[in-house]
Amino acid sequence: MTPQPRHFSDIDPHFVPASLWTKEFLKACHRTPGSSTLAIGMSRPDGTASVFRTMLMPAGEAHAADNLLHVERTVKFLLWARSGHLVTLAGPQAEPMAKALQAMYTLGGPRGFDAQFILKLFEQPLEFRAVAEQDLPKESTSHLPLGRNLDGCRIGFDLGGSDRKCAAVIDGKVVFSEEVKWDPYFQPDPHYHLEGIQHSLKLAAAHLPRVDAIGGSAAGVYINNKVRAASLFRGVTDPVVYEALVKDMFLDLAKEWKVPFEVLNDGDVTALAASMSLHRNAVLGIAMGTSVAAGFVDPKGNLTNWLSELAFVPVDYRPNGPADEWSGDLGCGVQYFSQQGVGRLLPLAGIHLPATMRLPEQLEELQKLMLAGDARALKVYEAIGIAFGYAIAHFASFYAIECLLIMGRVTSGRGGDVIIERARSVLADEFPELRIDLVVPSEKDKRHGQAVAAASLPSLRP
Repeated sequence: MTPQPRHFSDIDPHFVPASLWTKEFLKACHRTPGSSTLAIGMSRPDGTASVFRTMLMPAGEAHAADNLLHVERTVKFLLWARSGHLVTLAGPQAEPMAKALQAMYTLGGPRGFDAQFILKLFEQPLEFRAVAEQDLPKESTSHLPLGRNLDGCRIGFDLGGSDRKCAAVIDGKVVFSEEVKWDPYFQPDPHYHLEGIQHSLKLAAAHLPRVDAIGGSAAGVYINNKVRAASLFRGVTDPVVYEALVKDMFLDLAKEWKVPFEVLNDGDVTALAASMSLHRNAVLGIAMGTSVAAGFVDPKGNLTNWLSELAFVPVDYRPNGPADEWSGDLGCGVQYFSQQGVGRLLPLAGIHLPATMRLPEQLEELQKLMLAGDARALKVYEAIGIAFGYAIAHFASFYAIECLLIMGRVTSGRGGDVIIERARSVLADEFPELRIDLVVPSEKDKRHGQAVAAASLPSLRP
């Protein structure tokens, strides 16, 4: 099955949008006798769970490849968007699908990275099981009682891959903010990270009469302030050092500062910032920067315990798509909507930069070329925007979205305008049934919104 997109990029013409492929696959299921339903349950150790329902073509050799591709890519998306350690499948083809997935998502298998991540996250191995419909989990989501607290003197911080930000906030008003460049990704000594974070906290504290609470956002997965998995600490490869100095780093900081202290994934704080500033719910926030940070505020205005690591979700179904350097998988979001995506597209557009130039510097060169009216730079941004439009439609199959907040260095300047223009064109043309507002925060919100939202995470009330 090879859908023909109405929109494509001259420099990345073989992109196969996951949304379009899935749309055509499901159409084929509906018109083909013998097609069946498949339910996919995701369960967590804390008892929360979700169920996603889809369809499959009739069993047999003729549709085997497409069926497996659809199920595996859908499960992959669910693992990184919602997550769980137990995946239950219900439907006529559940048994063979569960066996095929278990073989793929095992340590040492083709999806070993994903299996290892789930093990690290939940401290239980990833398991696939075929069950009867009545044995699927009951859907439930933990609603995190975090955010929207503006009282008192607070510090908000945000830890990115190329810079860290801090702000001093008094009763919801930012009285100081600062951005400091750093390079945490490949630092093997966690004291580098700790000293950098402490430096930012002290900078902000110097502009407050006292510190009542500290809230932060950072790339990665944090559960009860414990570092479960975070790209910021990729360089800390010694498991003993990681366990001793990284896992409880924010708990140790909380003890030192002796105030309410909360850390959350930066994508969730991005979505919370949008919900607070726009006074809207059903918000998916996406920041295109060093990676792809994402977060979700549900239709009731709550943060959830979903993973929302959209850097790793499949958005391109071509069999020879670009590989993610970390997971090794093909066609995942990080290769399209981040500085890595920019680095991939530059040579395809005929922009050749020194091999020693780091990705943030490559993005800066692209932005300079765009300002100068370089047609090659325009093609890079158009390619990102087209892929993004199709990806948004795919995201909408898994999230109840009314508003999509778009942030990050990749979307800065005129190039960001092009990304959004092309994404809107794709949505209007290919998916007119979707009603999703694409929103770019104001400069004030860009500077302060994330900091205020992060600072608002802890409550001063017991």
